Amino acid sequence: MSFEKLSLIAPILRALETQGYHTPTPIQQQAIPVVLQKKDLLACAQTGTGKTAAFSIPILQLLYQEKQTAQAPDRHIKTLILTPTRELAIQIAENVRDYGAHTGLKHLVIFGGVSAQTQIQALRNSPDILIATPGRLLDLWQQGHINLRNIRQFVLDEADRMLDMGFIHDVKRVITKLPEKRQTLFFSATMPAEIAGLANSILTNPVKVAVTPVSSTAEKVEQRLYHVDKSAKRSLLVHVLKDASITSALVFTRTKHGADRVAKELNKSQISASAIHGDKSQNARQRALTDFKSGRIRVLVATDIAARGIDVDNLEYVINYEIPNVPETYVHRIGRTGRAGASGIALSFCEEEEVPYVKDITKLIAQEIPVVKDHPFPASQAAIAIKPAPAVQMRQSSSQQISAKKRNNKPKWHSRPGNRQQQN
Repeated sequence: MSFEKLSLIAPILRALETQGYHTPTPIQQQAIPVVLQKKDLLACAQTGTGKTAAFSIPILQLLYQEKQTAQAPDRHIKTLILTPTRELAIQIAENVRDYGAHTGLKHLVIFGGVSAQTQIQALRNSPDILIATPGRLLDLWQQGHINLRNIRQFVLDEADRMLDMGFIHDVKRVITKLPEKRQTLFFSATMPAEIAGLANSILTNPVKVAVTPVSSTAEKVEQRLYHVDKSAKRSLLVHVLKDASITSALVFTRTKHGADRVAKELNKSQISASAIHGDKSQNARQRALTDFKSGRIRVLVATDIAARGIDVDNLEYVINYEIPNVPETYVHRIGRTGRAGASGIALSFCEEEEVPYVKDITKLIAQEIPVVKDHPFPASQAAIAIKPAPAVQMRQSSSQQISAKKRNNKPKWHSRPGNRQQQN
């Protein structure tokens, strides 16, 4: 199926052509017609499935068509997109800018961590679409700078992450400020009971769409597990990244301080790295992300919350420096590589206390994670109760095997520039 078959208008098709987008992803194929029909939508979709385009493209079309037939200019905010993190808000704003390049529609992104004055001034330009994080949105609403009474479309993105981050009460407050008659689009990677209850309370006869179940891992992602003592994790990470053929890696830690320590250790070992987490200023976070995307640094060390909204073309490696204690988080992490039909590699460093987490992960994904036995920093614990997959009795060193695998796959993951919409 092509985008033309989704009944999209010429200005948007032209923008998609410019961006190199030709074939809609499954979530886009299912969601775009629903949104264009002005129906409510309940979508269970992970990051990396193309969900940003799935809601922003049809919204831009609806607003453009409304603008073309309007008797007089409408200077109110018409669409609100609510998202949990600054990085994700910026990413959505970039997508809205790209897809709406030929529509004449205006958008604005607002979030905390920076001065509100510039955002207040920008609100006077009457944006059609507002992309916001909950805290700053409520602050500016309380000050009288934002009017939400004319919202036609409300998008709640990453609803489960809103719950994880403690924003669910702010979200409910925002919803009380919206007009009762509106179109609501609800996106969540998982559907815990509280999120399902919220969806039921704000949606009216929604069309339900689900793609890429949370238990599934990216088909093209090669997974590897290293058993290592906690004290040797940094040494193992340096050893793996000494392979110069690894040009980009996203490393996950559990804590902000851990991210800083790992980034510092890598830089001491002449491996360019930056940390990104909630304690960093917005400018520092954006600078680190820009440097990583441009290739000025090889490694970005992130916490799970800060990593939401990080979309990098052809990201080669995801490294779980610390194993997450929530199995679904593992799936989200490794899904940041192997996107848009590309290949990717996910490495996980497991200390003794994290073995139960790996068991939960393998149960969720219904497959064993192959164990790398031949590396310089094996765990001292003799009885680690995870069986290696039969095909992973490695004779080469781990870095040699990874390099060989990468050389074999490299043409595949560098040859799909036309499918970047799957990463939004």
